[in-house]
Amino acid sequence: MEAAMRNRIPRPHYQQLLTRYRDTEFVKVLTGVRRCGKSTLLDLFIEDLHAQGVPEENVFRKRFDEFGLPLNPTAEDLQDEIAAALDCADPSHMFYVALDEIQMVSEWERVVRGLHTRSGVDVYITGSNAYLLSSDLATLLAGRYVELDVYPLSFCEYLEFSSRIRGKSDAALNTLFADYLRYGGMPSIFALKEPREEDIARELTGIFNSVIVNDVAQRFQIRDYALLEKLVAYVFSTSGNLFSVKSIANYLKSAGAKASYETIDGYLRALEQALVLHSALQTGVQGKQLLRPLRKYYPVDTGLRNLPGGFSGRDVGFQLENVVYLELIRRGFNVSVGTLEKGEVDFVAQKRDVRHYLQVVDSLVDTATYERELKPLCMLEDAFPRIILTLDCLRVGTTEEGIHIVNLIDWLRDQSEAL
Repeated sequence: MEAAMRNRIPRPHYQQLLTRYRDTEFVKVLTGVRRCGKSTLLDLFIEDLHAQGVPEENVFRKRFDEFGLPLNPTAEDLQDEIAAALDCADPSHMFYVALDEIQMVSEWERVVRGLHTRSGVDVYITGSNAYLLSSDLATLLAGRYVELDVYPLSFCEYLEFSSRIRGKSDAALNTLFADYLRYGGMPSIFALKEPREEDIARELTGIFNSVIVNDVAQRFQIRDYALLEKLVAYVFSTSGNLFSVKSIANYLKSAGAKASYETIDGYLRALEQALVLHSALQTGVQGKQLLRPLRKYYPVDTGLRNLPGGFSGRDVGFQLENVVYLELIRRGFNVSVGTLEKGEVDFVAQKRDVRHYLQVVDSLVDTATYERELKPLCMLEDAFPRIILTLDCLRVGTTEEGIHIVNLIDWLRDQSEAL
């Protein structure tokens, strides 16, 4: 327990969000891929409650993914437990309910709705799939909920964890980023003592299997598990490329798999529902019209992305794209792939009325690469910011065309409200 407490590193961004919505009428819904840190965030929040004088009997906390619990917990059982806890609570304080992996309880929506209508009760739930809010809950609550998307560690958080747990400072910044790029930011890898690659692989394999088996195959009743594994291996290893469902199905067919369009489409949707895979839709810019837009797929963590390939370190450019895409959605941007008449912009990031165009490249030292990355941005005619993110420092600055060249690591560390 003491070791677990030592490894419970604060994640201020999420903790501030929980504090902001504390004691409001909204049900707080934390969603994110399995093992990304949702449970720990609730633990930290509850610690803060107790530190501020909330009695222990005024907090009901239950995890439905713990070993030893009934395999099929029911809404009635949960209601009875909470009712008993309410009877023992101090009525002069708010009563807090925190339910982890609530989707494992049949008809859980009724319980949450009932709690929400009760005065003096503040409700927090977590789940490992997007189904949580595509279910009846959204209808039952009629908009009286707030969804908080939780992701694996950002690079800033990764640096904080490395400093607190392993004593590594920013002096080893490039080495730390290389590790982050290769092994990802799943918080549980910091529970490993002096982790070797095989230890990290074992930990990530456990997470990967848990997600694919529990949150994808079982939840969506997928029978052809071998096909699902082949699909995941292919999409993960080629993430960052533009695809259609048809092209993916055709590739798997050519590899000997029985893969119809409908099956692959369903499997991809299941992976996105399990929050282990995200996608950026191709969109036309500067008047370009797309009849059949393609997609780029990005795993939720670069460690999980690189796991099937044995952390080979190949295709660094696509890995960097993966990191940038995740950081953009972490910062609240809607992200698409920009397509022009001639050329492509890696990302079009939109938040309300603000838009940014971004290119991502490992190095701009080569003149041909520099000109290739610059060209699509020079074709844009609006006044929104145009940015190239690179690991280089040599060309950092603003070009004659007004294009900002920014060191990617510096950009990841900049947590200001601006991009």
